[in-house]
Amino acid sequence: MNIVITGSTKGIGLGLATEFARQGHKVVISGRNKDVVEACVSSLSNMPGKVYGCACDVSVYEQVKALWDFADQEMRGVDIWINNAGLARTVWPIVETPANEIHAMIHTNMLGMTYGSQVAAKGFLIKGRGKIFNMLGGGSDGEIFPGMGIYGTTKRGLDYFTNALTKELEDSGIIVGKIRPGMIITEGVIREAKADLENFEKSRKTMNNLVDTIDNVAPFLVEKILNTEKTGTKIRWLNGQKIALRMLKARFKDRPDQFAQFGL
Repeated sequence: MNIVITGSTKGIGLGLATEFARQGHKVVISGRNKDVVEACVSSLSNMPGKVYGCACDVSVYEQVKALWDFADQEMRGVDIWINNAGLARTVWPIVETPANEIHAMIHTNMLGMTYGSQVAAKGFLIKGRGKIFNMLGGGSDGEIFPGMGIYGTTKRGLDYFTNALTKELEDSGIIVGKIRPGMIITEGVIREAKADLENFEKSRKTMNNLVDTIDNVAPFLVEKILNTEKTGTKIRWLNGQKIALRMLKARFKDRPDQFAQFGL
């Protein structure tokens, strides 16, 4: 399979790229910084699959289109496009969120996924097949979390957007899916926790029961992505049953601290 993943120089995006490459697939890694992209490609050069890199700011349509053209040419076709690029700033309530941070989240999250979906859909319509997966997150189900007013709003809007895209493409041969990866410890989560340690410590015990590492979650997501054959599919790692089971277990035995290895 030939896969493109936006925002894949770190976090869950890089985790997915690594797992796809480990399984022998071709993958295009992308991110804003060309040097970082090249470093990621180099770090995965020993994988069974071929890894390519292309710098791309997903909030700029022309760059997203160039990403598709690069992937289509280098891999001789694209089979799966994953809109993963996103930005979360969760240390402020809505009224205190700096204007530049609001601008960055809305442009990266909403424009990025919209442009990525549109570009991929146009390319797949020519071929009559393909898979588009949109990475959703906190707030996409309508949940309200402290400090996530702006970020959650973008994800809630993108849930609607993905539903609309699924409906529009339902008879096209293109599969559209949602990915809800759960609470993953990424560079962004660590950064936000360190920026507001007081609030992090208040919720640490509960969060410790729910979070997972990229290495644990990426193989599950990759398997589901590859095996999805029905449009409208929702891939969800942390479902209600899993949450309930973990909270029940926590009443009898503390889960090993998941944050300690990250310096928290």
